[in-house]
Amino acid sequence: MMKLLSVASEIYPLVKTGGLADVVGALPGALASQGVEVRTLVPGYPSVLAHLGKAKAVRRYSALFGASATVLAAHVGGLDLLVLDAPDFFAREGGPYGDAGGNEWSDNWRRFAALSQVAADLAVDGIRGWCPDIVHAHDWQAAMAAAYLRFGPGHAIPSVVTIHNLAFQGRFPADIFPALGLPPEAWGMDGVEYYGGIGYLKAGLVSAAAITTVSPTYAEEIRSPAHGMGLDGLVNGRADRLHGILNGIDMDIWNPAADTLIAKPFAARSLTARTANRRALETRFGLDRDAAPLFIIVSRLTWQKGMDLMIGAIDHLVGLGAKLSVLGSGDHPLEGAFLAASDQHRGRVSVQIGYDEPLSHLMQAGGDAILIPSRFEPCGLTQLYGLRYGCVPVVARVGGLADTVIDANEAAVASGAATGILFPPSDPLALHGAIARAVDLHGDRPAWQAMQRAGMRADFSWTRSAARYAALFRSLAAEAA
Repeated sequence: MMKLLSVASEIYPLVKTGGLADVVGALPGALASQGVEVRTLVPGYPSVLAHLGKAKAVRRYSALFGASATVLAAHVGGLDLLVLDAPDFFAREGGPYGDAGGNEWSDNWRRFAALSQVAADLAVDGIRGWCPDIVHAHDWQAAMAAAYLRFGPGHAIPSVVTIHNLAFQGRFPADIFPALGLPPEAWGMDGVEYYGGIGYLKAGLVSAAAITTVSPTYAEEIRSPAHGMGLDGLVNGRADRLHGILNGIDMDIWNPAADTLIAKPFAARSLTARTANRRALETRFGLDRDAAPLFIIVSRLTWQKGMDLMIGAIDHLVGLGAKLSVLGSGDHPLEGAFLAASDQHRGRVSVQIGYDEPLSHLMQAGGDAILIPSRFEPCGLTQLYGLRYGCVPVVARVGGLADTVIDANEAAVASGAATGILFPPSDPLALHGAIARAVDLHGDRPAWQAMQRAGMRADFSWTRSAARYAALFRSLAAEAA
């Protein structure tokens, strides 16, 4: 079997702040069916170490960026893990990237340079007879692994960097360069330098043998100045190495017919069973119990996700007779605005700040439609969960949302192909119109249920995408041979 070292800052179910963790956790199993053996290197956060059980030390460092560290090998929940146990870097209260107040750790440059350096070391030296053919780095926190390989003894080992969100780039001041342990030639436009500072993601993109994004449309969007976040020139210069591979979902974890986290399991042929989940959701959020369309939002509450636009649409949604439940956290002003709307529209709008994985399942199972008004969306997973659970996506026509939802235009509704509602991004009036369309369609039960069933029948498993990843990995290995 081909051997792959995956490197990431999150992995479900051990540590998660967003969709990155879901992807990193699901890919190993999907790739195994394609003949690719994956071991995943992740930081030794407290939540990760707590789940390890028996673990073997496979590498030790006395001074890894000034700290002692151990790489532990363990098997957890079907995942083969390599955990960087470095207490000075990762044994902290708060989230993976910052404290409980939302402030980023000042030494994130050192924490994730260490993770990337260890990935390169493991790729070169192997682990007791296991040596990877490919290194797969996810987002800026792991992207420097490609640079450490390129400018070190692992230069012949191909690497792939996957962009989950180009907006997060890992930019740091130039004065950290001497501490990174890279040779002088790594400083420059063709290396780690980025607008006079250092860019971790930029360094990975310029160093990797291939670049992937998490949807075909997003791969095209990031080649434009509007979505390239300052890196569109680099991406266009490497367009022959760019691949858009759509994310999948774990069809076992997200299976409404067997989900123990919801009030009542159901399938496409038994949509009436969703009613129990709707009632449970209304009770949980203190919403009125009636037949009005129930919209949900499960999201980071940020500008990127279009949540400021959503604030402006709440009065319109309630005015149409609909209800809204919100689960998420993010920018404090937006959190406050959602809470104020909940106070203003008691029984019609309810908000829970934070993230609750079991509750997100119930929301998908009980909601009628999920709202995703993102300004840009590399792939998005919540719309895929919505499709799987008969919670009709109402989404902006961007990135992976455009790739996965079929708009309910007249032809698509008539043919039974429609799975959701799409609208132009960054347009408040278009969002209002999409909500109104959803309310109207919800009143046509046969049409609405046909959309639900079409979405539930769609195959968004990892099968096709894993095959594309495996083909890419094999082509790069052959190229490097």
